[in-house]
Amino acid sequence: MKAMKLTGIRRMEMMEVPTPQIKSGTDVLIRMSVVGVCGSDVHYYVDGKIGSQVVQYPFTVGHEGAGVVEAVGSHVTRVAPGDRIAVEPAMSCFKCDQCLSGRPHTCRKLRFLGCPGQAEGCLSEYIVMPETSCFPIPGSVSLDEAAISEPLAIGVYAVRQSIPMKGAKIGILGAGPIGLSVLLPSRAQGADKIYVTDRIAERLAVASGAGADWEGNPDAEDVVDSIKSAEPGWLDAVFECCGEQQAMDQAVELLKPGGKLMLIGIPPTLERVSFMIDSLRRKEICIQNVR
Repeated sequence: MKAMKLTGIRRMEMMEVPTPQIKSGTDVLIRMSVVGVCGSDVHYYVDGKIGSQVVQYPFTVGHEGAGVVEAVGSHVTRVAPGDRIAVEPAMSCFKCDQCLSGRPHTCRKLRFLGCPGQAEGCLSEYIVMPETSCFPIPGSVSLDEAAISEPLAIGVYAVRQSIPMKGAKIGILGAGPIGLSVLLPSRAQGADKIYVTDRIAERLAVASGAGADWEGNPDAEDVVDSIKSAEPGWLDAVFECCGEQQAMDQAVELLKPGGKLMLIGIPPTLERVSFMIDSLRRKEICIQNVR
């Protein structure tokens, strides 16, 4: 089969590789139809790493995928050949303390599609995944839509982990796929005001159409002053969705005392970020990462 592999910094090559085979009774062979490009894939392409996760070339990226079931193992019951499915990229052991406590996404033995040192990605014609990573999709959902259900799930989870949304005033810093995936459930769950920032005008236009109350470009204005002028009491929660130090600093400034900062964006190569501890302490800001 063909697979698109990273072969160096800013280099990719289409390669012929063996088609993966079903080895376990719970394996599913999937013919990939759609693969989304995540910001993490771009980091691997441009920088060759994200923090301690360093690409060993050649390597296949991709973890936002949807496709059609080609074959199944003898114990598979969830899906059948011909089914259209969305692919869950995280493969958990379901035996460790994290899995048994309802946190399979922080599994001690987690393997993640397209993550260096864990598993080759899905930017290929076929992949094999465990049955637990295969989710049938209804006819009303396209394969394109199914592929981006993965970033949408991150946004939904982040909102659930944050604060009660009804009546809340929130900020979303970064209006890429993840930021927009936070915007939709925030609005659906009753957020009162949603402030969105991004450097790309087209993204801000999409955010406006998706229900943002205010959009601003940090390169064109002081977004902190603008938002604080509109909200003298400041914001209940801020979702940092771009992985930039400047946005993290803005988030701390925008949060009201007792506010919550949700860190979702992935910095490209930085292994450390910093905060003004004085502001965090005096305002008693709560910080939560989102896996």
